[in-house]
Amino acid sequence: MRITDQYFWNIVFSLFFVFLVAMGTLILDSAAYKTYAELALGDFVLMTLASWRLVRLFVYDKIMACVREQFWDAKVTKTSVTLTKPQGGPRRTIADLFSCPWCFGVWGTACVVFFYLLTPYAFFPVLILALSAVATFLQILTNMIEKMGSATISK
Repeated sequence: MRITDQYFWNIVFSLFFVFLVAMGTLILDSAAYKTYAELALGDFVLMTLASWRLVRLFVYDKIMACVREQFWDAKVTKTSVTLTKPQGGPRRTIADLFSCPWCFGVWGTACVVFFYLLTPYAFFPVLILALSAVATFLQILTNMIEKMGSATISK
């Protein structure tokens, strides 16, 4: 007995992801700007930070809500609009993908690595995302320190 009919769409999207990774590998095998062997620690740090920022951008940031919300159902009442995930189908799988940092992280990181290795022009967007990740982390750290300081003062 199946728990949900959504398994079908999850499998379809998983197979599509595997297909994309396989095709990306074939493309990089013949047309890569950088090979895997040429990657240095700095490249891995840049790609890691860029991937982290890309995940935050698509899963959490308000500016990308317009993309995420395309896959949610809107229920309009007299006073508000409530967004809910569709009950099933491909839109549900994509809504789940955009609401899960671990799930989107796999897709987003695959894109970052592919384009970083494919063309030198990807260096600049990856650098911007990586620097933005550091800035985001510093802002989060600053907010945490401020909260801890204000909690100590109020006691």
